[in-house]
Amino acid sequence: MNGAESLVRTLVGGGVTVCFSNPGTSEMHFVAALDRVPEMRCVLALFEGVATGAADGYARMTDRPAATLLHLGPGLANGLANLHNASKASTPIVNIVGDHATYHRQYDAPLTSDIETAARPFSGWVRTSPDARRVAADGAAAIAAALSPPGQVATLILPGDTAWNEGSGPAPVPPVAPPSRVSAEAVRAAAEALQAGETSLLLLAGPALRQRGLELAARICAKTGAKMLAQTFNRRIERGAGRMPIERIPYPVDQAVNALAGFRHIVLAGSRVPVAFFAYPDKPSLLAPEGTSYTTLARPEEDIVHALEWLADEIGASKQPVEPAKLAPPAPARGAINAVNLAQSLGALIPENAIIVDEGVSTGRGFFPSTRHAQPHDWLQNMGGSIGIGMPLATGAAIACPERPVINLEGDGSAMYTIQALWTQARENLNVTTVIFANRQYAILRHELANVGAPNVGRKALDMLDLDRPTLDFVALARSMGVPGGRAEDMDAFNRELARGLATPGPYLVEAVIG
Repeated sequence: MNGAESLVRTLVGGGVTVCFSNPGTSEMHFVAALDRVPEMRCVLALFEGVATGAADGYARMTDRPAATLLHLGPGLANGLANLHNASKASTPIVNIVGDHATYHRQYDAPLTSDIETAARPFSGWVRTSPDARRVAADGAAAIAAALSPPGQVATLILPGDTAWNEGSGPAPVPPVAPPSRVSAEAVRAAAEALQAGETSLLLLAGPALRQRGLELAARICAKTGAKMLAQTFNRRIERGAGRMPIERIPYPVDQAVNALAGFRHIVLAGSRVPVAFFAYPDKPSLLAPEGTSYTTLARPEEDIVHALEWLADEIGASKQPVEPAKLAPPAPARGAINAVNLAQSLGALIPENAIIVDEGVSTGRGFFPSTRHAQPHDWLQNMGGSIGIGMPLATGAAIACPERPVINLEGDGSAMYTIQALWTQARENLNVTTVIFANRQYAILRHELANVGAPNVGRKALDMLDLDRPTLDFVALARSMGVPGGRAEDMDAFNRELARGLATPGPYLVEAVIG
């Protein structure tokens, strides 16, 4: 058994059974090993950013890592934007990068680069296997590293000769320690902050945004009079009927500052101190008022749900009555396509147990209120801010949960970063309905141009923010990659097309033209 097969069998034995791949010459022995290990599903992506983003979506829905297979430094570079997003989301990924054979690197062939240095800012763990006998053990260590709480990208670099020379056979994955429990002092401090008699906020992230965590947080807030909010961007929120409703801190700085203006105490449950996404002239970086006190109940790597259980017991809130959202979807909207009407129709048409992947950017900011009473669903967001995650994230989520409908809410500018994901969706016959919000511009950057106070904005500057001349035809692009679709220019057409997409086996694309 060579090193490559030893590694693949180690991955499968460690629960890593899907590999999102864009291989090259250095990875051919890994590719060949896939034929000998039927338990490993390998999914081809036409761009490395699709592979890394799909691994993110898969892990968010399964709580276990997928592998990626990338080709040397340039292939890694193509996938780094979505590895950045995965890193910010604490997503476990085993990121395998091929390299030149150990004896060939000294000759500085055209594809030679310092892969370790390129990988480190986006990985929590990086290692290069020195020889074929070590590959399996290094792969097992990568799985354990990826699963280390709260999750991280583990990059394993595989020189060509370590793949084709004789390996050790599969290696066992070392034990992974569970999330550590918080201290009694942290629980008491959080209880004091929430019961201080001043306005308090319980700020949630990570596992606290799933059903059990949300229920506990709601009981705690009902008992103490505190309010609960989620971070602006989150890995996964369980929402809809039967779940405890929660709002997020708004993205625009002025709105975020207003939302946090009344709080004297903020208790962090897996979340970080709220900061502005960017710096703006004459606007604060910290969003809460000066003098706000912060108390950490649980850090992201700690057992957040257990901390909430302990806190609920501490203050006598374990049986505090709370009321989850009721199923009360709005009627589908009529009239012109705009953000408000789109939100209303989504609230009406989201199917039960759907997965919503939100990269709607400007258009999608107001979608939460109208979807609060929709069918139960999961909502996935871009935590790293590098656009082009939506289509790959939806691809990985659909492979993770083939029985669940996936709706990808996608800005037109963001879509063009990784539109090759449609081809993978067609090839794998994935149950993804992609909704493109076609406003024909980088609308968010038009807002940002005003927010930063850029002077003397003229035609040349605005041309950098418009997606016209020529106008993108997303229905034609989708069809060219094997995905059927339709265009909607009013809400009646949008409602029909979204319903058709959800009823169509395999992928479908709806282009919603925003006037």
